[in-house]
Amino acid sequence: MMNAAAERLAALDSLPAAELCGLAMETLENLVVVLNQETTLLRAGRAKDAGQLTAEKTRLAQDYMGFARSVQRQSARLRAEAPALVDALLGGHDRLATQMAENLRVIATARSVTEELLTDVAKAISAKARPKTYGANGEIAGQPPQAASGVSINRAL
Repeated sequence: MMNAAAERLAALDSLPAAELCGLAMETLENLVVVLNQETTLLRAGRAKDAGQLTAEKTRLAQDYMGFARSVQRQSARLRAEAPALVDALLGGHDRLATQMAENLRVIATARSVTEELLTDVAKAISAKARPKTYGANGEIAGQPPQAASGVSINRAL
């Protein structure tokens, strides 16, 4: 008796070549569109808006990976039944790889800029908290005890 996941894989693998390639291509194209939207929003400094695309991007990526694995498992059959569709799918995969690389580059830049800004703010806050008077020995007095620092950086982006 097959479990549910095995049944889904078997059903996917048994789809006609045109249908399997079509589903994979449609999902791939939708994923490229979402990645492009996210990249555009991040470039415009709209990280909150870009974050709203995360769930859809994740779902599309998971769906695409399922289709891509099925295409790999069925590659000989698909090449025999629909070689032009397989070639189109490979071209789409190359476009996806290019868009993903650009998306990752923009995400890394946004993260770096955010870290730099937060670090600069933390330094500025810290500098204002330092005493600016001389102690009894003629040197600037040491740091007062820190009650709390107001900035922390989450590097998990």
